Parts: sequence; C-alpha cells; structure tokens
Amino acid sequence: MKTEPAIELVDVHAGYGRLEVLHGVNLAVPNGTVFALLGPNGGGKSTTLQVVSGAIRPTSGCVHIAGSHVNGASPDALARAGVTRIPEGRGIFPNLTVDDNLRIWTYAAGLSLRAVQKSTFARFPRLAERRQQRAGTMSGGEQQMLAMSRALVARPAVLLLDEISMGLAPIIVSELYALVRQLAEEGITILLVEQFATTALRVADFAAVMTQGRIIAVGEPQDVESQVSEAYLGGAA
Repeated sequence: MKTEPAIELVDVHAGYGRLEVLHGVNLAVPNGTVFALLGPNGGGKSTTLQVVSGAIRPTSGCVHIAGSHVNGASPDALARAGVTRIPEGRGIFPNLTVDDNLRIWTYAAGLSLRAVQKSTFARFPRLAERRQQRAGTMSGGEQQMLAMSRALVARPAVLLLDEISMGLAPIIVSELYALVRQLAEEGITILLVEQFATTALRVADFAAVMTQGRIIAVGEPQDVESQVSEAYLGGAA
C-alpha cells in the first residue's frame, strides 16, 4: 500500500499581494523524515513554510497534509490537524517566566501545567533550572528550547522549523539538531529551513535546494551537495 507523503505541494504559486514569491513549487516530504529546505536568502524557503502552515494561502496549486487537501485552511485548523510551526524569532513571551510561558502552552494543548512541565523539563533540563526566570533574559539557546517546547506540547505530526540556529553558539545548535533527529525517530515529520546548509545536511534524510522561488534539486544529502554549493555561491535571491 502506498503511503501518502506527510506534506505535498503541487505546482504551488504564492506570495504577498501582487508579488509572487513561489513559482510552481513541487515538494513531497515522506512521513517521519527530516527534510531540509536549503538555499540563499530570499529564495522562497520561509514563504514555503508559511504556505504549509496556512499563514499564506496559495494563489494556485495544491497543498496536502497526510493526503488531505488543505488549501485555505487556517493556521488554527492546521494546528489541530497536527501541523506546528516554530517561526523565525521563536514566538515566546519574553516578559513572562518560563513557568508562565508553559502555563500558556497548557491552554492550547488541553493539558495540566504539571504535565506540560514534566514533558518539557524531561527534554530540556536546563529550562527546569530557569523556570522562574523571565524568558527574555535567557540565552538565545534557552529561548529556542522554550520555543520548541511550545511546539512539542501539542504532540505534532508535522513540525516546521524556520532557522532554529539563528544567532546561536555551535554547541547549542548541535544540541538542537540532535533533538531534531530524535523527534524524527519518534515519528514526527520535520520540514526545516536552514541557512547553514552543512548543519542541516548532517541530520536530514532528504533535502531540496531552492532559489528564486523554485526548487532546483531534491534528493538525499549527498545527492544535492553540489547544487547546494552552487546555489549559495551564485547568491541567487
């Protein structure tokens, strides 16, 4: 029996007002894999994530999640269907403590604070040490951990990650990407956008190279390395 991809885009065109950013994107992300979307800035990677999350509606083409057509579905509806996105910039509440952030997560997940704390602190012991600290005063890595805990509380089937390494020390990036690999092994499908291609390719099962709103190569990491290098060196935007 053929298994439907966790995420499928078919000839998707999308953009902002009259500015079209995606020019016929075709993409299929298999279930339970880490799929890296790579390419230079301005190539359409983050726009693609916004289309998958429902934040942007395609002007044409089709978006499928687990075989279901979801064009026009709201971000809330997609979240209920198991699609969760961590945006660039993290989306936490900087003036609230870690515990208060976790308390807010409980409303969306329908879980008790104790349950949210237990799952969060098991994955991120460092957050347990910071539970009474305001989120905005923590390190960038700790803030990213908190953002990821928000996504994981909802027990997503599909996790969309946008530049999680931005501004972080290499050791923290390694920790976060080790978690990404672990989540895929637990059955979560992960589509990630990453500016640092080498970092992403180390954990990805598959990768696509994107420039100027089009996907120019798809394959296993070793199959697309040359196209990745050419895309970045070419500086296409």
